[in-house]
Amino acid sequence: MQPNTDQKSETATNAVEVAATDPLHLIDVDHVRLYVGNAKQAAFYYAYAFGFQVTQVDDLTTGNREEASYLLTQGNIRLIITTGLTKDHPAQRHINLFGDGVKDIAFTVFDAERAFNQAVENGGKIAYKPYKTTDEHGEVFRAGIKTYGDVVHSFISRSGDYALPNVKKGGTILPGFVPTDHPLNQFNKDNPCGLKFLDHCVGNVHLNQMDDTVDWYENVLDFSMFKHFDDADISTEYSALMSKVMSSGGGLIKFPINEPAEGKRKSQIQEYLDWHDDTPGIQHLAFRTDDAIESIRELRKRGVNFLRLPDTYYEMVWDRVGDIKEEKKIIQDLGILVDRDDQGYLLQLFTRPVQDRPTLFFEIICRRGSQSFGKGNFKALFEALELEQDRRGNL
Repeated sequence: MQPNTDQKSETATNAVEVAATDPLHLIDVDHVRLYVGNAKQAAFYYAYAFGFQVTQVDDLTTGNREEASYLLTQGNIRLIITTGLTKDHPAQRHINLFGDGVKDIAFTVFDAERAFNQAVENGGKIAYKPYKTTDEHGEVFRAGIKTYGDVVHSFISRSGDYALPNVKKGGTILPGFVPTDHPLNQFNKDNPCGLKFLDHCVGNVHLNQMDDTVDWYENVLDFSMFKHFDDADISTEYSALMSKVMSSGGGLIKFPINEPAEGKRKSQIQEYLDWHDDTPGIQHLAFRTDDAIESIRELRKRGVNFLRLPDTYYEMVWDRVGDIKEEKKIIQDLGILVDRDDQGYLLQLFTRPVQDRPTLFFEIICRRGSQSFGKGNFKALFEALELEQDRRGNL
């Protein structure tokens, strides 16, 4: 049901009031930028494997002599895949140290300069200072602060044709980008993967750094604690981790922060740090779908490699979870994990690493009321991850 005119006017007035009183109010996840070794090839991979539309490009053909970037879209997810064209470009340093990975989780805000100034006043360190790009189509204001490791949070405010509602309809995301017609776009329209938006973003930090990172999100960005898991929740016989989940003020996005815990062998978090130049960073992005079966079925057809749990998982899970609307046999055949809390249940599945270093993977998640993260699956998931670590010689 669409709101009436009075409701729209009230919403707009409330938005203006929020903008005036809370410069750190987040409107949306503007985009996620990944630094990669070859943007053209990475764009093709994400288009084919995960069903993204490759809609815009900014590279040598558009006059950009510094970097090549591709905009990939699906639902309300916007990925910018960037590689440097010069040896001194920051992306090339990133690739050398970490391999392909997430550099920037950017937020749309009402006023990027005010958001940046408030974050810096709150203790945030400058990644890059505010700057404005203006052309005949409108204006984009950008500024960035550093979070854990080399990860950046950019603040983006937009006007004219660059306003977020226009971007969501296919408008130009940033000055310099032009439309492109990728050969996989029509195939992906005909065979959708059904990914809707970024549900959460998980970061890995060193032992004893989790609480400092949590404090940073609370103090600098006004996030709040949403969930807390300790090593009793997330452990096996051999390894463990601890995690605290931070949520933005309006609940727009959640950031679980993981640190390793003491165990007999190396945890998945420590493996990540070992292969990420001993530097904290983003471990995985979770994409929301409304239909886990159709999304995962299509992703498997496209060759996406998911973690596989032993069949014994399904001998016990239904006693814990109870009835669900999906057909249980199909859930088992597709290897989907299921969990329930007091608000409902969720379905989730995790890919194997999407590049040669075990440092970045994706989660597909479907929520049927549950707002948690699959606590009941942690032990089974960890055991599956340990099998993968053992295959890589990193356990």
